[in-house]
Amino acid sequence: MKPENYDRYLTTLQEELVPAFGCTEPIAIAYAAAKARELLGALPDRIDVQASGSIIKNVKSVIVPNTGHMKGTEAACAAGVIAGDAGAALEVLTGIREEQIPDIKDYMESVPITVSALTDGPVFNLIVSAYAKETSARVQITDHHTQIVLMEKNGETIFQAASEGCTQTADRSWMNVEGIWEFVEALDVFDVSELFDRVISCNMAIAEEGLQGNYGANVGSTLLNAYGDGMYNRAKAYAAAGSDARMDGCELPVYINSGSGNQGIVCSVPVIICARELGVSREKLYRALALSNLIAIHEKTGIGTLSAYCGAVSAGAAAGAAIAYLSGGGYKAVTHTIVNAVAIDSGMICDGAKASCAAKIASAVDAGIFGYLMYKNGQEFLGGDGIVVKGVENTIRNVSRLGRDGMRGTNEEIIRMMTGE
Repeated sequence: MKPENYDRYLTTLQEELVPAFGCTEPIAIAYAAAKARELLGALPDRIDVQASGSIIKNVKSVIVPNTGHMKGTEAACAAGVIAGDAGAALEVLTGIREEQIPDIKDYMESVPITVSALTDGPVFNLIVSAYAKETSARVQITDHHTQIVLMEKNGETIFQAASEGCTQTADRSWMNVEGIWEFVEALDVFDVSELFDRVISCNMAIAEEGLQGNYGANVGSTLLNAYGDGMYNRAKAYAAAGSDARMDGCELPVYINSGSGNQGIVCSVPVIICARELGVSREKLYRALALSNLIAIHEKTGIGTLSAYCGAVSAGAAAGAAIAYLSGGGYKAVTHTIVNAVAIDSGMICDGAKASCAAKIASAVDAGIFGYLMYKNGQEFLGGDGIVVKGVENTIRNVSRLGRDGMRGTNEEIIRMMTGE
């Protein structure tokens, strides 16, 4: 008999674990720009980009793939307009040909692309307005990277989302760790095998590329050179290497989690590395991936799409929980691992997508693994230790409050620092 919410957990995995080509914030801009050009029906001679500060923060320093190593909002916008496939959503820039890259650069340098901050509204809010002579088009995306809530042409509304909150954001408030555990235990792996086979293939491919190539600060290969080939170090190093490559514009897709490629890498790569080392069955690996991904989604739900709270922390705790499960741990091991992990790393900030994300990923995976090793050795952080309170759900609620409310001012100050205000 299927447990309560079995189908909802399955649908959540299918909705959240989708492929993306490039860091998701610049890709959202490229997608909106491609949609605006499509709606305009002509090559824009002027573009205005309005974005919430957290989007601007995450786009500022990351390489846009298939652009010849360009970065920033203007590059993402130009790539979407010149060569983006609006029908490909988060893979909007996948089909760019090498001969189109000079056209993207020329367009970015010759056409006015203005960027301004949206100070009110949702934390994830993006408006791209395109103009060609007397014609105009406007596309707005809110809350999620491909969630278009408004399209206008020449001031006339072509599409508008339902007015309730102006979005169709999925409600994940029903999720909890106990329910996730019951789902994992009851899982018919046939329901997820195809999805997780794609996750394993894509996310391991970019991790391996990150170790073989010269990307960013080469955090992954540095970890291997410094600390050796042990299972836990490889779990950290391969995850970091995936981020090394992704943040430096590697032209390989990643299956994301909670809208983030880095979080998708953290929820999968360390788990796959440990599953292979431990020699567990493919079925147990599928269950472990379901556990890590759903726990990360649950943790991230209360924090929100973007925050000054580094998303790798939640994903690292989730990966640690899955590694505990792979190592023979039960529900108690999973809950204690989560609490221990978030107690260690919850002060880590998000200051945008860039090379140092790989090092933060290594730290988050380390906290997840150490959280499990603490439990295995009879140690734990107790309720009353800082933000830790008795019960895994209560601690997750405190972390959500910290990331969503407590770090709002921190996020604003980080944005001011990064924009030179």
